[in-house]
Amino acid sequence: MRKLLAILVCKLGRAVGRLVGKGSSLPGKYALKICPDILRRVQLPAHVIAVTGSNGKTSTVEMIAAILRSGGKTVVYNEEGSNQIEGVTTTVLTHATLGGRVKADVLLIESDERYAARSFQYFHPTEFVITNLYRDQLTRNGHPEWVYDAILPAIHPDTKLILNADDPLSSCFAQDHENVKWFGLNPCSITGDKPTGVYHDGAYCPLCHAPMEYDYVHYNHIGAYRCTKCGHAKPATDYTVTAADLDQGRLTIDGAVTIQLAFRSIYNVYNILAAYAACREVGIAADTAAGVINNYILKNGRMQKFTLGAHKGVLLTSKHENSIAYDTNLRYIAASKEPCTVLVIVDAVSRKYFTSETSWLWDIDFDLLNVPQVGRVILAGQYCNDLALRFSFTGIPREKLLVQPDIAAAAETLKAEGGEQVYVVTCFSDRDKLLAHVVKEA
Repeated sequence: MRKLLAILVCKLGRAVGRLVGKGSSLPGKYALKICPDILRRVQLPAHVIAVTGSNGKTSTVEMIAAILRSGGKTVVYNEEGSNQIEGVTTTVLTHATLGGRVKADVLLIESDERYAARSFQYFHPTEFVITNLYRDQLTRNGHPEWVYDAILPAIHPDTKLILNADDPLSSCFAQDHENVKWFGLNPCSITGDKPTGVYHDGAYCPLCHAPMEYDYVHYNHIGAYRCTKCGHAKPATDYTVTAADLDQGRLTIDGAVTIQLAFRSIYNVYNILAAYAACREVGIAADTAAGVINNYILKNGRMQKFTLGAHKGVLLTSKHENSIAYDTNLRYIAASKEPCTVLVIVDAVSRKYFTSETSWLWDIDFDLLNVPQVGRVILAGQYCNDLALRFSFTGIPREKLLVQPDIAAAAETLKAEGGEQVYVVTCFSDRDKLLAHVVKEA
């Protein structure tokens, strides 16, 4: 009786939530109060694919869903990104019959990395993709090794792990686990010989804490690592980007599948590869996966093209309190060849915690913008002065910097003059504050 009541309450709450534009987690919260182990009592599809990690979860899940559907699978997933247990419960029960059977071939779950153990307390994924583990949202997550420890209890012995071979920390989940598939990149056009970024979280082995050495690095500390003591090293990969040219926007998987990139970012390469690996592991043909991913434009707003006056622009959504997310987008801008202006907006620090803690700005390598084609950098939002102080410690000439607290005024400044390319770097909390003043392109 509690099971039926929980499903009914969740379905009703979700229907009401859709009418008012809210309610992706609240219905699940009430269902769990009625029946705390409801996720044990439902009948799930044969495949339950979970995706977690510091970055790339939403984008990877979106691409997996698109590929699976193209392959003829019916897919249920938390499209709104509500990725803690309440949101997962809402997704499952909304798509379940009153008897508790989820009507799909695949249940696809984006899972918050910190709360994965709770989400998978009563069931376990058949395939579990872990994209990466970085220093992220210090206020809630602390050090990435703490996040590793939080995810570890969520891993069931029967689950097939799909892991990033190039990440020295998340690859540790393979320890004492028999069923593992690996994805990673061979050296390519952007590969360097040593770690980059303000800090180096891969300097020491996460298993024995001895110094780590690198044969090559794709970005920050992601690449071909090897411990000088215990032998922890990048494993051989099952799914491999064998060639990648970001200038040409082209990558090759396993020497046979060529994909054109709509967004020429190393992040996008890893997200595509993770999605490709997951879908191949559940039986989707390589050409089907490649056909969907080719020139794929994300629907989740991570990258938004727009027009502002005579300017063409691209909004790059970075994750606040996550310097690697910023660094990757700044590298994308630095790699562009055309003259451009960069608008950096920090108007809200965190979507989850109402703090004014901005120390994470000092972890971002803003010197990446110290290139000739960046003619001007506009700093906007409530924390523009924190940004200005941070930029004063870069090598970027001060005459290139403009501080404008008001986002609307910053948009008007751009609109009133020039026609160069514009890049905007900000977070999800602040992106619509800029998009309200531009013309979005499809």
